Amino acid sequence: MNSNMLLSIPGLEPDEMSFIQEAIKPLNEDQQKSFFLLYQSRRKDPQVIMICTILGFAVIAGVQRFVLGQIGMGILYLLTGGLCLVGTIIDLINYKKLTLEYNQLIIVDCKKMASGFN
Repeated sequence: MNSNMLLSIPGLEPDEMSFIQEAIKPLNEDQQKSFFLLYQSRRKDPQVIMICTILGFAVIAGVQRFVLGQIGMGILYLLTGGLCLVGTIIDLINYKKLTLEYNQLIIVDCKKMASGFN
């Protein structure tokens, strides 16, 4: 595996890095390159999610959930004012965990797509 590809992803957390390393082990070098191109375009940065969560306090509650693809939770937050701001505060505390969970799903999805490339 080319470690330069891993280092090219800005803000990569250790948990996310180890998940990527395990996911791409069975892929050949061309598939790994395809994986990294796909993953870099779809990955969410934890700081973007944090900013969206802060934005939820001032403008529209639930923005972070929409960005993470959780449309149902986004609508719920929107209609309830971020569950009376309690949910938004919890999301602000757990923004890294929310982002990691989203990125892990994207890693699996990108691996499936890259393994189809030859």
